[in-house]
Amino acid sequence: MLISILLILIVALSAATIFVRDLLACILFMSGGSLLAALVFMLAQAPDVAITEAAVGVGLSTIAYLWVLRAINIKERK
Repeated sequence: MLISILLILIVALSAATIFVRDLLACILFMSGGSLLAALVFMLAQAPDVAITEAAVGVGLSTIAYLWVLRAINIKERK
């Protein structure tokens, strides 16, 4: 039951990522979806996959997207 709710939330966050116009909100929605996916993996007794998803999906890709967003904003100001 809990996994089903988490999967529905992942789909909702994915849809929100598609339809929101603000890039920062899109990055946060994607990060939230990855965090929920890591939680689903943890509940499914796959802790190694959960740790990898948390590190790469939530950590590295969020940092990379924020870094690119910052670089785009700096170029637009010039």
